Amino acid sequence: MVRKLLEYLGKNLNVKELDETKESLFMGSIRVNLNYYPICPNPDLTVGVGRHSDVSCLTILLQDQIGGLHVRSLSSGNWVHVPPVPGSFVINIGDAMQILSNGRYKSVEHRVLANGSNNRISVPIFVNPKPESVIGPLPEVTANGEEPIYRDVVYSDYVRYFFKKAHDGKKTVDFAKI
Repeated sequence: MVRKLLEYLGKNLNVKELDETKESLFMGSIRVNLNYYPICPNPDLTVGVGRHSDVSCLTILLQDQIGGLHVRSLSSGNWVHVPPVPGSFVINIGDAMQILSNGRYKSVEHRVLANGSNNRISVPIFVNPKPESVIGPLPEVTANGEEPIYRDVVYSDYVRYFFKKAHDGKKTVDFAKI
């Protein structure tokens, strides 16, 4: 499923095929988390996870039926609840894909709100470049003279920078801006 999604997204970036090099960039490492959010007696006083975008290329999310995931609308800036749909995945574009696509694809700013009546579980699968990969606008994207808006960065340096900062929305992606 991930390979098919990346092939489809790559076509819009003039990537003809997912060869070994592109595969390493788009899906060189995969991490699975299991997130448990216990009932919060005062959910209005806290956030489950603060606003941020993921450092991945893609995040594939399986969420339970409790809900709590909100994404920031690119057009209005408002927070939009992502209602759970049984048997489905939520797929988010991450910062690495935004950088590789030179901003054609935008990473999704999101947060998780605490719940006062139910425990919540989510299982995100983060599809990342290999840690030693250098990410920057793909040559296929800038081949027609498009100016790069991001510099090349070692992916592990980008991840390290992300984890040094508090949840700050999408400001982390500015680390790679020219």
